Amino acid sequence: MAQQIRSTSSAWMRGVASTLTEQGLDAAALFAEVGLSIADLEDCDHRWPTEALSRLWVLAAERSGNPDIGLVNVAAPRPHNYGVAGYAMMSSPDLQTGLMRLIRYMCLVSDAVTITLEDGQGGRWVRADVYGGECPIPRQRYDYGIINLLNLCRWMLDRPLTPLAARFSHSVPLSIAAYNRAFQSPLEFDAPFNGFLVSHEDLACKLTTAAPELMPIHDRIADEALERLVKTDTAHRARAAIAKLLPDGSPLRSSIAAALGLSDRTFQRRLAEEGLSFSDLVDDTRRELAQRHLADQRLSLTDIGYLLGYADQSTFFRASNRWFGESPGEYRARIGNGHLREIEAAHDK
Repeated sequence: MAQQIRSTSSAWMRGVASTLTEQGLDAAALFAEVGLSIADLEDCDHRWPTEALSRLWVLAAERSGNPDIGLVNVAAPRPHNYGVAGYAMMSSPDLQTGLMRLIRYMCLVSDAVTITLEDGQGGRWVRADVYGGECPIPRQRYDYGIINLLNLCRWMLDRPLTPLAARFSHSVPLSIAAYNRAFQSPLEFDAPFNGFLVSHEDLACKLTTAAPELMPIHDRIADEALERLVKTDTAHRARAAIAKLLPDGSPLRSSIAAALGLSDRTFQRRLAEEGLSFSDLVDDTRRELAQRHLADQRLSLTDIGYLLGYADQSTFFRASNRWFGESPGEYRARIGNGHLREIEAAHDK
């Protein structure tokens, strides 16, 4: 069975990009290497594929030479990383209620991540599980997510918060100094899950950001965002699934529905609600991919035709004339190096 497509919000990805930049890395270049455009961070509704995020963290650790890059700048709470889910959390009366509301709205941040509260000795574990798709999940991705959530809790309480313990599913690293600085608590590696244990006393503490009068407003906004996500995310996730299957030819609608974890009928209904047909979605995906691939001088026109799922070049050429009013070679020549430099300059701003 095809794997379900999962994604992450632009709010979270902006935090990742900031961390990479703060570590002296070229975030735009790293994004491009894993097939992402950093310019898409400006689109608040853009969703980012979970596999690409895992590859991004692997590349960041490699280029920085710092396997602990996910734990840098532990003093930065970054509440804006969570978008509207963060506001719903912050307006809660106490830490446990805040965490429960984050759990409720976590898919707005990423439907590739599940947060749960589990009973532990003296408190409750704040457990994070990440769905990585076809890519193994690097420890830097777990490190970054868990320390971000812990620091957000500390920021909302406006006081030090020391977990009773912290667990990591990966093996013990050569040095645990970064983990000691970040968590200041007993550490367990090769653990059954990733997370930190918060005492019952800390869970019951009032948040300094509490705003009971804003709770229903934030819930309404978050619930509306959830409803929009269900609708708009269908098309976005479908495009990602289509792009993945195109090298094997035009995919069947039923295959894309299965990749999204939907029945063919439900998938067709959701597309109709968005005013889309499956054939239009495939064509739009091909056009977007063609624009991206034609800007990459390393790819031949034959390679691009294959990646777009065309059995012969003549079909690709006819599609290009329909999309752009010119052949693939003419389009590539027109955008040229000058246009690419404009894009790079925009990314650097």
